Amino acid sequence: MKIADTFKKIFFPIQEPSHHFSMPSTENANSEINNDTVDTIDDVKEIFPSIDVNIEYIKVKYNLLINSDIVLKEFTLTARNKQYKAFLLFIDGMTDTDLVNNYVLKPLMLKNTANSFDGNQNQVISEAVTNNITVRKVKKFDLKEYILNCLLPQNNVKTQTEFKDIFSSVNAGNCLLFIDTLNLAFDIDVKGFQTRSISKPENEVVIRGPQEAFVENIRTNTSLIRRIVNNENLIIENIQVGKVSKTVCALCYMKNIANDDLVAEAKYRLNNINIDYLVSSGQLEQLMEDNSKYSLPQIIATERPDKASTYLLEGRVVVIVNGSPYVLIVPAVFIDFLESSEDRNIKFQFANLLKIVRVGALLISLLLPGLYVAITTFHQEFIPTELLFAIVASRATVPFSIIFEIIIMELSFELIREAGLRVPTPIRSDPWYYWCSDYGTSCR
Repeated sequence: MKIADTFKKIFFPIQEPSHHFSMPSTENANSEINNDTVDTIDDVKEIFPSIDVNIEYIKVKYNLLINSDIVLKEFTLTARNKQYKAFLLFIDGMTDTDLVNNYVLKPLMLKNTANSFDGNQNQVISEAVTNNITVRKVKKFDLKEYILNCLLPQNNVKTQTEFKDIFSSVNAGNCLLFIDTLNLAFDIDVKGFQTRSISKPENEVVIRGPQEAFVENIRTNTSLIRRIVNNENLIIENIQVGKVSKTVCALCYMKNIANDDLVAEAKYRLNNINIDYLVSSGQLEQLMEDNSKYSLPQIIATERPDKASTYLLEGRVVVIVNGSPYVLIVPAVFIDFLESSEDRNIKFQFANLLKIVRVGALLISLLLPGLYVAITTFHQEFIPTELLFAIVASRATVPFSIIFEIIIMELSFELIREAGLRVPTPIRSDPWYYWCSDYGTSCR
């Protein structure tokens, strides 16, 4: 009983009862969010025209009193000799500081000739003089259009009207500009976070062929595919998966080659995944399969852009997950797992020979243990006499059965494979070496 109790305490510890504390909510006297406008803080969807209300709401949502990397920069914007209160919202470390300073803040804050007028808020589009009569075509001043066309020298600027889109953009590394009297925000692409550079494939190595592999950045991966496919019919659609993480997945297909039903099915499965978070393509692979109970894979996972591009040109659908260096190719057939990217770079005779060798290796790995047990246990007549005597002599001192030996052998191979993958490379088993390295003495 003591052993059983000890086992229960180790693997099933008794959890202490948790105490939940709550504090009464108090209204902030400085906040302009009242009950007539918003019932609860989570019900807000549209951006407020008042900049002070937007600032208070964003401070609550992003917990600015606690978060150290959320930057909310307030400043005064000058447009047509009129000043407006404005602020920038971005995450430090995910944006390019030089882009924010030189191409966002500087054009908006400096008084230049573009925003210094003689007080006339209207813009003269064209002017013509006929018989001493001046005809002018005047456009009424629009602050939104003026900022987009004159004050933001960025190549990718969009307008957002809902807070959920704003938070998604900020979390992705963009910069949001809020201006007083406008119930919208300017979404400015100034991403600048560090990413891994393109390197060689580690698991799908080829001798002849491209030496590039996918990385964790989704835009880098799509550019690798576009550079190889080089066709305007390549469609790349973004779909968000995960209610909390909102991971961006890119659905890639050739519009004039891929089957419409296949594309519709892939979109349906991606849009109907009901999970909280998605962090890797391996999770998405299990969620997109027809039946996860099958041991045979139904989706191809590859780290090679040339392989993914080849399947795209054959009519398959490629799914890229942001944050994962492996992309998914659907659908997959059995022969796809017996092919290699090297087969397309050599003559077809050698490629077919290699496929036959792979089929033989597959049959050997699947059937050889069972055949060995069946022949040595029940059909010894198939074994030559000399070989049978050698097997019997080698097993004379072994206390285990053949089936148990085969199971131990399979487990040993799996342990060796796991050890080769998980154990760090620089391993020293000599404890005297670690003692010398710790104390800095000359022990050798």
